[in-house]
Amino acid sequence: MSSESVLADLLRRVEVLEAEADIRRIQARYMFLCDTPMPEADVTDDSRRVELILDLYTEDAVWEGVGEYYDNQFGRAEGKDAIRRHFEGFWGSRQDPALLLNAHYLTSEQINVDGDTATGQWIHMQPWLFADGTGLLRSSRLYNTFRRENGVWLITRTRTENVFVAPLPDNFAEAFPSASVLMRG
Repeated sequence: MSSESVLADLLRRVEVLEAEADIRRIQARYMFLCDTPMPEADVTDDSRRVELILDLYTEDAVWEGVGEYYDNQFGRAEGKDAIRRHFEGFWGSRQDPALLLNAHYLTSEQINVDGDTATGQWIHMQPWLFADGTGLLRSSRLYNTFRRENGVWLITRTRTENVFVAPLPDNFAEAFPSASVLMRG
């Protein structure tokens, strides 16, 4: 093998590793921005949160819930404007009882890069705690696609399918923050 081909192979392998790291960060940032209370410093309203989430997507992106449980709950949003409306409907509406805590935990990661496109699969768990003391534990499978545009990786599709939703015992968590100060000061 010539030194040029060795160098070309190493460069390709480094590019794949960098793409995987970028995609991992994008997916984790998306989940972080969806957490409640909002942990991002200086994001005091949900409209700013929605715009930060949309910054992670391509213009032609699709966000969809699939399968027998999520089809009717989440549906399908095509394009950034539709995705914006989806999230505005989630955070813009007053939930009763109010959502006090929602945290996303990602696991079982698989990222496959093919040039300027990639797929990523994860399983995620998230507890939901409400003001009336009730809570639930939700788990979903994610199958997302990504595209590199102008050197930047973006989400082209978020596809989520329910694994299970289970009630948590009333007053499951005794201590949790009313606001996040993690990234402040």
